Formats: sequence, structure tokens, C-alpha cells
Amino acid sequence: MEKKEKKKQDIFIPVVPMRDIVIYPQMMAPIFISRKKSLTAVENAVLTEDHHVILLAQKDPSAEDPQPQDLYDYGVLVKVIQILKFPDGSVKALADGLERIKITEVEDKEGILTGKYETLEEERLASEEVNALLNLTVEKFKEYIRKTTKINAESFVSLAEIREAGKLSDIIATYLTVNVSEKQKVLEILNTYERLEFVSRLLSREIELIGIEEALQEKVKYKLGKSQKEYLLREKIKAIKEELGGEEGIDEVDELFKKIKEAKIPKYVKEHLTKEVRKLNKMPFYSAETSVIRTYVDTVLELPWSKRTKDMLDIEKAREILDEDHYGLKNPKERILEFLAVKKLSKAPQATIICFTGPPGVGKTSLAKSIARSLNRKFAQVSLGGINDESEIRGHRRTYIGSMPGRIIRAVQNAGTKNPVILLDEIEKMLPSHMGDPTAAMLEVLDPVQNSHFTDHYIDMEYDLSEVFFIATANSIDRLFKPLRDRIEVINLPGYTEEEKVNIARKYLVPRQLKASGLKNNQLEFSDDIIRETINKYTREAGVRELERHIAKACRRAAVEIVKSPETTIKLEPENLSDYLGAYKYIRQEAEKEPRVGLVHGLAWTEVGGELLEIEASIMPGKGKLNLTGRLGEIMKESAQTGFSYIRSNYDRLNLDEDIQEKYDVHIHAPEGATPKEGPSAGIALTLAMISAFTKQPVRSDVAMTGEITLRGRVLTIGGLKEKCIAALRSGITNIIVPKSNEKDLMDFPDYVKDQINFVFVENFNEVLDYALLEEKVKM
Repeated sequence: MEKKEKKKQDIFIPVVPMRDIVIYPQMMAPIFISRKKSLTAVENAVLTEDHHVILLAQKDPSAEDPQPQDLYDYGVLVKVIQILKFPDGSVKALADGLERIKITEVEDKEGILTGKYETLEEERLASEEVNALLNLTVEKFKEYIRKTTKINAESFVSLAEIREAGKLSDIIATYLTVNVSEKQKVLEILNTYERLEFVSRLLSREIELIGIEEALQEKVKYKLGKSQKEYLLREKIKAIKEELGGEEGIDEVDELFKKIKEAKIPKYVKEHLTKEVRKLNKMPFYSAETSVIRTYVDTVLELPWSKRTKDMLDIEKAREILDEDHYGLKNPKERILEFLAVKKLSKAPQATIICFTGPPGVGKTSLAKSIARSLNRKFAQVSLGGINDESEIRGHRRTYIGSMPGRIIRAVQNAGTKNPVILLDEIEKMLPSHMGDPTAAMLEVLDPVQNSHFTDHYIDMEYDLSEVFFIATANSIDRLFKPLRDRIEVINLPGYTEEEKVNIARKYLVPRQLKASGLKNNQLEFSDDIIRETINKYTREAGVRELERHIAKACRRAAVEIVKSPETTIKLEPENLSDYLGAYKYIRQEAEKEPRVGLVHGLAWTEVGGELLEIEASIMPGKGKLNLTGRLGEIMKESAQTGFSYIRSNYDRLNLDEDIQEKYDVHIHAPEGATPKEGPSAGIALTLAMISAFTKQPVRSDVAMTGEITLRGRVLTIGGLKEKCIAALRSGITNIIVPKSNEKDLMDFPDYVKDQINFVFVENFNEVLDYALLEEKVKM
């Protein structure tokens, strides 16, 4: 018998509890550590010279914070070879088993378990009996490998060469799927013959369990064969009943064949569906794919392959419907009437794809519904905001569980006709992702050349979308995928003017909210002045959603009073408006009445309409530095730099010193610093404010201006002119300097706006100076 020398360790080393694994000596294995105490223990061990750690198995693997009494006394001393940290904080450590040990003392030091140990002697026997047991165990393990799929057969090659009973026992124990207590017993048995004998018994038990499992599988196969037999018998019974002329033989497959035959669908669709139903007929009834095929056939049959509504081609009737539902919106209404006129003259199908762009609340979605009504077509809506999966557009392939057609085909299916009006809402808010780019998938849908043979992945057949009237909506066309933008006709719906909002409220919003609140027209009176007061002091939007919410609020408050006193008639006045709507939210400041040095009225466009922008400029001794404050955007800052360069290059014509940039600093500020301001259209206003500050000549207070400036002083085209002019009128300014190239935009202006404004069209900045800068100087 061979024995190892027994050693005791008098210093404490870290202890790591193991939940469901036992490591043996002379083995190298990875261990995963996530508990804080264990992580600290391993990290401390790595800092020591020998990297030693004691691994002890837990008696109860579910214990989250095991104490010394929760651990086995016998364990293994390992050396931590390497650690790998994961992002979640856990650690994978490579541990090399050194010796069997027994814990002599355990302490909790500074939040981690540490312990002293003594190494255990291994009793090794060498005899014919041991060799016989070795051979028997190897044969059993060979049989175990053949029967189980959990072990690679190549593992046996290395094990067959081991003739040491203790080592062979430890290695085989790691492969066995036994519980931790039995693996722990293998660790604790010091006599190598007894250990091998115990492992051999475990092997025998595992082989017997595998045999029981195989027997159970055979029984299950037998039951399955019985089900198949029953299915065949039922088929024979059905055939006999059909021969006898009974109705009982008609089943689901026959019903599907009948539906396909009677359906008004193209020939290629009939052939494809017939092939699918034949495949269904050959499948056993319990197969999971039968329900997939049935659902697919039903879905394809529900599609309107030939059903369509008849277009109403009465242009005057369509105009009446559009005007009845919406106030203004001349351009989109004219486009629909053009479509009807062409449709009446030409019988060829038109692939019509338009996109309404504009700020929220201007009526894009409701206009699409109104168009469907005016054309006598069905309406369906597809919300595209936030979609980041291409399959949402093209559909899922039938190989996936729960697959279904894409949103376009489902919209056509819901509409029930081949030529509906389909609204693609928030088209610019689709997002590309790792699941594909839905904007690219929309190219086929919205291309008039391709959409006549659109293929949905689920349907897996061509479907003609050329008769569908697609209407997309977007808040900003700039964010739209460029190839997609190229395929659609864009119609801009600008924000409403104050006068338009008053008309919309009087004709649509007030009657709708009175009805919704159960009030009669004579019980609550909204005058035009009260509507204007609500618009100016309670809303700041391009559309009318917030306005309708405040009208609804007033109706609800009035309803409370009328319930208390049914005979009450309420008339809203400026004095009592706050009682119904609360305190004012917005107070529009009037423009400065007196001419000021360095103060210019600029005009800005925002998503909620136009705004008057007061631009202030001030100079001070310095070295030519240009300071810009008021949350100005990059383009606006560049406009200020361009204006400053124009002043420096024209110093002689402006009667300024040649070295002004060396003497003075310029500070430009746009009040309401919390509001972001962007765009080049404030260029002439910024430049004039700086010239006024340098020359000490005041600027006319009854003039507002908009226009981009170049280094040579040219005044270039700007956008959003209508909204800017309305903002000027709202602030009491009637003289507006506008680029000459914007004169064409006046065609779209309401007459009441053009009649009140004196437009000053300019091509060069000198014209701006002549009109807006006063001659007299003011002493600063």
C-alpha cells in the first residue's frame, strides 16, 4: 500500500463555496463565480504568490449566502490559473485541482470565508483484484458511452490508457450525471479500490436508467403507430360512406377544395392553393403543420383578388364632400379633383401615391379619410411610426411560428376591396435595424412600376397593388429615405393662419364639442373674438388639436353649470374666459413702438407657425470678437458671421472706420433664450442690427424683415413666408421687407393678409438700408 505524507496548513486561505459542482485533484476545469464573497475570495487569491483557493461543495445548492455549517468538510485545494471577467460582473476562473483536503478551521474574515486545512492521505492498492476491477469499470464506461449521447466517444481513448484506480475513478465521476452528494462521496473515499468500486456501482445504475428510458421510448413509438393505424381506418370508413352516397364523407379538405373552386381568384392562385390543400390531405391529422396550411389557405382566400368599389367620378359632388369636411387646404383638394378628372377621361388604372407633409394637427389623417369618402372607396390605416422590422412590411415567411402577412396586405384584407385608400401614417418615423430596413421594403410598395406585382413573404405570390390609392403622412419630409421620397408626390399642408383657425373652430370644432358634451347651440356661445382669444392666449401650434381640447374643456365646465341650473345660457367673454380655461398660458408681446439703435424685428418660422424675432446688437471696446447668444443654431451663427464680414468689407460705404474689427467687440442676442432658433433667413436682420449699432442710427420699429444675405450683399429666397407675415400682423407690424425672389409666393396668400401688408421687395442689402435705417444718429 502506498501513502502520501500528511501535511497541515496553519495559515488561512480563501474558501469558495460551490453550488452544484465537485472538482477533483489532477483535473483542470472552469468554474463560474457570481457571488460577491466568492468574487472577492478569488481576486484575493490571485494577488497571492501561490494563487491557492479551497473549493467546498454546498450541502444545499439553493443557499445564497452559505455559512461554514452549510459546507462539506472535505474539499479540494486548487490553483487559480486564469480569470476572465464578464460585463455583468461575474467571473470565469480556470482552476487546477491539486490535493484532497479536510477543513480544520473556518472563519469569516472581512466579508469572505477563509480556512485552514490538512491534506488527506490516499490509500493505494496494487493487486490482481484491483486490475480486474479496473478492466470491468472501463468496459462499463465503454457501454455507458455507447448508450448515452452526452459524452464524446473520443473521451474513451484517453481513459482506456489510465491504469491508476484513484485517477480513473475521479475522471469517470465527472462524466456521470449524478447528484452532488454522490460526487462528494467519491471525493471523500480515500481508499482507491473502494472509490473505484463505488464509481463502478454508479455506472451500473446509470446504464440501467438509460435502458429504462429506451424502453419508455419504444412504448411511445408503439402508441404513435396505433394512432396512425386509427387514422387509416377512419379514412377507409370515410371512403365507404362516400360510396354509399352519404353526406358524412364531406370533411374539411373537401370544404377547402369547394371554396377554392367557387372563389373569384386568378388561375395561378387557384393552382397554388389546390397544391397546398393536396399536401394537407396527405398529412396525418395530428401534424402541427396542418393548422399552418389551413390558416394560410383561409388568409389567401380572404384577400380581395377581384373585388373593387366603383369610383364616384362626380367632381362637383367630390368637391362638396371635401369642403364639407375641411376648411381651406386648396392644394390637396385640387389634386384629388385632378385624379377624378383623369380617371373619368382615361379608363386605365392610375397608381396614385401622394404624401401630405406638415406639422401635427393640420388635418393630414382626417383629410385622407375625407378623400376615401369623396372617391367612394374603402379606407384602411397603417401606422408606421417606430417600425424597425422589414417583415412588418413584407410579411413573415411561413417557416416561423405565428407568421402572418405584412401590414400592407393586412390593410388590403381589412378594407375588403382591391382599390381602397390606404393611409401610411408617420412614414418618416420608420427605423432601420438589425432586422432589416422597412424604408427599403416600402420602395416596392410605393413604386408605380413595381407594385403591380408586389410579393408578400407570407402569401408568397404576386399581388397587384397598382389600384390602391396610397396616401402617406409625415411631419418633415427631410427625414424621409431619399429613394422613397423620389417615388411619392409631396403636398405640403402648412400651419393654419389665425383667421383659418377661427373659421375651422366656428364650422367644425365648436359644433362637434357641443354635441360631444350634450349641449345645445344656444346653451353655450362662442364668439369669433373668444375663439381668437383662446388661440392667442392658450395655444401655440400650427394645427388645431390644442384649440379643440380647450373648446372641449370649456364645454365640460359649462355642462357642470347647466346640470346645476338647466335654464342657464352661458356666453363666454374675455372677462370670464379664465374661469372656464384657467390662467393664460401664452402672452404675445407687442413689437417695440419706438425706433431703437441695434434693435431689428426679424421673422422666424417654427413648426407651430411664424414668430416675430427681436434681434438686439450691441458694441463695446474690444478686439473684433463676435458673441452670439439666445440659443442660435449653427446656420444662424454662420449668417451672423456672413453679415459681419459684409460690414467689414463695405466699411467705406457705411462710413465706418477701417479697423472696426480691431476696436470693437459685437454682441448679438435673440431674446427667449430657451427657444432654439435656426435657419439663414434672419441674415439681413442680423446684419442691419450690427450696422445700426456701429453707426448709432436707429431702425424703424414698424418694419419687420426676412431674407438670407451673401458676402456681396445679395438678398436670397427664404421659406415659410405666409406664416412669418401672419406673425408680423399679429404683432401690429404692417411693413415687411421680403426677398424679390419670394414675390411669387404671394399667389398662395389669403386676400385678407395681402390687403393689410405693405410688402417691400428687395434684391440687394442697400435697399434694406435705404428703407429701414433712419438718418438721424442717437448719442449713446
